[in-house]
Amino acid sequence: MASTDFKDYYATLGVTKTATAEDIKKAFRKLALKYHPDRNPGDQAAEARFKEASEAYEVLSDSDKRRKYDQFGQYWKQAGAQPGGSPYGRGGTNVDFGGFDFGQYGSFEEFINDLLGGMGGSTRTRTTRTANPGPGYRSTTGFRTDYQTASRGGGVSEANLKLTLSEAFRGVQKRLNLNGEIIDVRIPAGAKPGSRVRVRGKGTIDPMTRQRGDLYLNVNIDSHSFFNFDGDNLTCEVPISPDEAVLGGSIEVPTPDGQVSMKIPPGIRTGQTLRLRGKGWTSPKGDRTDQLVKIIIATPANPNSLEKEYYEKLRNARSDNPRTHLGQIRL
Repeated sequence: MASTDFKDYYATLGVTKTATAEDIKKAFRKLALKYHPDRNPGDQAAEARFKEASEAYEVLSDSDKRRKYDQFGQYWKQAGAQPGGSPYGRGGTNVDFGGFDFGQYGSFEEFINDLLGGMGGSTRTRTTRTANPGPGYRSTTGFRTDYQTASRGGGVSEANLKLTLSEAFRGVQKRLNLNGEIIDVRIPAGAKPGSRVRVRGKGTIDPMTRQRGDLYLNVNIDSHSFFNFDGDNLTCEVPISPDEAVLGGSIEVPTPDGQVSMKIPPGIRTGQTLRLRGKGWTSPKGDRTDQLVKIIIATPANPNSLEKEYYEKLRNARSDNPRTHLGQIRL
């Protein structure tokens, strides 16, 4: 190695030659978090900086290599140290990281990904929804969806899980493929947007404890053409005709359980809300919230000749002026 090729590993990590093993570990962690390629996509300078830090840490974290590096400087490898290979571990080097065995990983990058996963980085998790997941499964969709899982430290990770309104209302069992590991997850009935489902022991590995944390599935629900949420209740909009608004009557309204009959009081106005008790969302306790029905008075777009005739008669016979109060409005 020429003198111009000498790399000052202490300077690379930003520590002094008297740095302790813990100092070196902390310095490397800081640089790994800052320059890791996953956090700097497309940034070649950051990737190069990450590789330099990885190479420096591989040498300085190994007491034997560090001793030879300190003693022989740029000639430490020729002095008997075994080459460590690429910073991504193709040489199969085991690195002591506070009692954590690097050798269980196929590459140095896998180790860093796991380290970052336990300290606030992110990993990718692929979830497969299987067309025939087996007896007892109510999920029968046959497409695949990518979920982004974000680690929250200590091996705990999170992912977003999308459900249909029907799946969320009734509950569903999903078979998930988490990086090649197949797990079954039961989503209880009554999940709402923002609900979290805890899957014990299926998060990332905590590099410090070597234990897997928990995976939290954040529930998202596909929008529905009719139903919406208002807090714990369901809401919907139902159109009625002008004669129904004036005279009242009974109409059929969709609910999660099917059509039910609802009474319209005479003289109802557009925008008023009627309540169907116990026809809303399923709560975790198993009871039901309410369904709130907003009334919209729909005028006929294309009335036939007979309708027009009667509307004209109604206009001529009308005694009430709904705009009387507007005559008193002033700036």
